[in-house]
Amino acid sequence: MRGPRPPSASSRSSGRSSGTASASAPLLQELRALYAKIDGALEGWGCDASTDCCRFGVTGREPYPTAVEVAELDRAVRARGGLPKRRSLPLVSSHARGARRSRQADADDGEDERRCALLGDEGRCLVYASRPFGCRTFFCERARGPVGERADSGLPRETITEVARDIAALSARFAPADPGPRPISRVSREWQAQRSRG
Repeated sequence: MRGPRPPSASSRSSGRSSGTASASAPLLQELRALYAKIDGALEGWGCDASTDCCRFGVTGREPYPTAVEVAELDRAVRARGGLPKRRSLPLVSSHARGARRSRQADADDGEDERRCALLGDEGRCLVYASRPFGCRTFFCERARGPVGERADSGLPRETITEVARDIAALSARFAPADPGPRPISRVSREWQAQRSRG
């Protein structure tokens, strides 16, 4: 059964209507090319896939996608038939969690984990190929490069900065009146509100 479609946060904030979806297709293709560029630059980089970065109450951080990235997320969510109903997902134990204990005192019981709406119950991103730039750049302290280098010393920072600027410029072309990046949790709240109105 197909779930309800999430609203397009980018279309509301930029004045775009769903009738202009075909007009935005080339810009979304440009975005996917930029994603491929950053993915290529970060090939071999990875983490332990704990999903901590998808639990904003655990890390105290979350991605801030631009309007064009929100449109790509919206496209991907719609293509999969909407967002599923949420179940509880247990937190993964981590050696680094102890260092963050004060910031997440209530998160271990799941009450305050602020899990990303795009994180499936199996612990995988539901729209991985369309995940925003902030989810691709491995700013987690456990990220490691192809030969074990740490993120604080080995990431290709020039390429990351260049792609970030290119995405910002693309988003400005996509939605000139958009106020700028917004927390992904705000976007997912809009999707969930739309589903409840449904």
